[in-house]
Amino acid sequence: MTSAVGWDAHPLVAQWPGLPSLPGDRHVDACVVGLGASGLAAVEAFVERGLSVVGVDAGRVAGAAAGRNGGFLLGGGAPFLHDAIARWGDAAVDLYRATLAEIDRLEAVLRPGVLRRVGSLRLAGLPGDPRDDDEAADREREAKDIAAHAAALRDCRISVEDYDGELGTGIYLRDDAAVNPALRAIELAARLEHRAELYEQSRVERVRPGAVSTAHGTVHAQVIVVAVDGNLDRLVPRLSDRVRTARLQMLATAPTRPGRLPCPVYGRWGYDYAQQDVDGRLYVGGGRDRFVQDEWTARDDPTPGVQEHIEHVAARMAGAPVTVTHRWAASVGFTADGRALCTPVDPGVVAVGGYSGTGNLVGPVAARAAVALLLDGRWPSRYFAVTASDSERG
Repeated sequence: MTSAVGWDAHPLVAQWPGLPSLPGDRHVDACVVGLGASGLAAVEAFVERGLSVVGVDAGRVAGAAAGRNGGFLLGGGAPFLHDAIARWGDAAVDLYRATLAEIDRLEAVLRPGVLRRVGSLRLAGLPGDPRDDDEAADREREAKDIAAHAAALRDCRISVEDYDGELGTGIYLRDDAAVNPALRAIELAARLEHRAELYEQSRVERVRPGAVSTAHGTVHAQVIVVAVDGNLDRLVPRLSDRVRTARLQMLATAPTRPGRLPCPVYGRWGYDYAQQDVDGRLYVGGGRDRFVQDEWTARDDPTPGVQEHIEHVAARMAGAPVTVTHRWAASVGFTADGRALCTPVDPGVVAVGGYSGTGNLVGPVAARAAVALLLDGRWPSRYFAVTASDSERG
């Protein structure tokens, strides 16, 4: 068993030759801090406008949460649609449709097979019989919530089907998809590296109007997008009252019965989740709600208690004992009401983040909104928190 990230075992990720570090001072039109899903989308958006762009990352492309998450491409934001509508109104539906459009876009640009349009499955609880009365009662409560979730989807004419099968009961959302998140980001970076200057291993020390400073040099740019999720509150301290860093943990297993999980599966209110690759390996995460205070941390190392819980989830998902091959963790940003940030922080500087565990699609949508704000003066849609009052309104 290794502490390396399970997704990185994919040959095309393991063979990534990497990018150079920033070679010194640069003068360009635009700079993007962070080369995960949102940062790469911002780079692409600037390039498509004809701007010269430098993108920098503290580590490898998608070396943080963008390449360490569950690989779920799910419509909508962090709250389930019925809860999001209650919090944000019709803007929640607009975000849902924007994220589904993002899946379409990714499907069109990634090589066949990288993105699998297999849908997703929300279960009441975890597979298998409840282990005790508390689990049975929680499953019953969740089944009622799933019914409300399904009703909201149907009201909005979004595809949803009832599910009652080997894994339990719940709903199936056929528009969703699965991906190896590290492979996705590396493929996107490879498409952009000859159109923009992309640099790895270039940790940003300070962002100020017109300049991004690293240990290797300073990038001077008219406009800047800070596309960092975990530790955004440290890089941009003025956002520390609006976004908070948390740790999410995962593990990977040796191959189990192929086809056991036909698509990304999440249960127990979405806190526990897994997907299975074509070879039968499971990639499983969760348990943050069982260790809430411990997981409000900037540390990104796996811990015994959470990993024990996730291993239990993996066995439930597999329907059999599992052999763990990899364990890892990542830092992500959470907001009070699950609404991601797309907010000006200085003249010519916009930050995006706080995806509350759902940055794979929300992040790129936020990044493109940030570019439109900087270049066109077009304010983001109401499904993003732009000002402090947006964050407080909830």
